[in-house]
Amino acid sequence: MTNPIKGSCHCGAVRLEAPHAPPWIVQCGCGTCSKLGVLWAYYPDGAVTVTGTTKVYLCNDRVIGIHHCRACGCTTHWQTRGKDFGRMALNARLLDDCNIAAIPLRAIAGPTPAVFDDAWPPS
Repeated sequence: MTNPIKGSCHCGAVRLEAPHAPPWIVQCGCGTCSKLGVLWAYYPDGAVTVTGTTKVYLCNDRVIGIHHCRACGCTTHWQTRGKDFGRMALNARLLDDCNIAAIPLRAIAGPTPAVFDDAWPPS
């Protein structure tokens, strides 16, 4: 059995919990993600609990909602809006007690499902 992994934004107003550490992390090179400096930890929809109030920035033709803490501004996660991709992602930089440097990194040029072809859903 794996241990749940938790995290939060800088001020603690938004809290994240996932069922386990991510098997890999994605560094997306799209304009939005590269400017935010996020590293994404992907999970199936419904596998993650996010509590607290966020502000949503809509991007990618308003299909993706990137959430930020309303108080401190940290990017916390993204979720689809309407169209379902079967996954969502947490900002891995916010995960507590998780050595993200030890987790394999997948760098992609921009939003593409190809990064998931050999490993979705993560176990």
